[in-house]
Amino acid sequence: MPEGPTIKILQEQLQPFVGRQITAADGYAKGIAPHSLQGHTIIDIKAWGKQLLICLDNQLTIRVHMGLFGSYRINDRGKRNASLGLKFDGDEVNFYISNIKLIAEPLDTVYDWTADVMNPAFDIKKARKKLLARPEAMICDLLLDQQLFAGSGNIVKNEVLFRARVHPANIIENLPPRKLTELIQTTIDFCADFYRWKKQNSLRKNLQAHEKQECPRNHIPFKKADLGKTKRHCYYCEICQILYE
Repeated sequence: MPEGPTIKILQEQLQPFVGRQITAADGYAKGIAPHSLQGHTIIDIKAWGKQLLICLDNQLTIRVHMGLFGSYRINDRGKRNASLGLKFDGDEVNFYISNIKLIAEPLDTVYDWTADVMNPAFDIKKARKKLLARPEAMICDLLLDQQLFAGSGNIVKNEVLFRARVHPANIIENLPPRKLTELIQTTIDFCADFYRWKKQNSLRKNLQAHEKQECPRNHIPFKKADLGKTKRHCYYCEICQILYE
């Protein structure tokens, strides 16, 4: 699943389409009539977490969420039909296996920009307050909660917990206050690194924990387990990642 840094890069890649008119549109996405987009102009492109937001001149926004298996192509087409394809004079953008939705409300009423880890408006104090409001939840679940850390995914979760030396099964009320603050800052810092490495095509070689076999600190095998309510893969070291009791 594309995580926040990847969507931020896509937002940047699509900036040349701002100000351009959609000359044709097609696709099989449910709940949207692609032909109704024809003739409208893109006035802005935003991102919130894992969602791409294509703002149109008719006060509608096309929300694109790529889920687990989605992808996109710019001036290229895949072998499958697109969930949504947007055509311009001489150019096109195609989204595959993606959830497409039209948003009619003002985006400021729909999205909390202070929860987006890739947004300069991200609010550490608000994030900390939200974490403390769920004392019995596992940190591995909350790092995937888009209302707390919009844009965080399984890569971010595993790498942040390893960097901060925190076991994924920790519950919030057991974490020392300084460690909670450190986790939030580490999430921001890692997402910035994720973004930089992704642009350099060097993300995989810089990961230390996600889908790795051995802890680079202690040189013992990582444990792999589906923990918490989310049951997503956790990769962790039983020596250096502390489980607070």
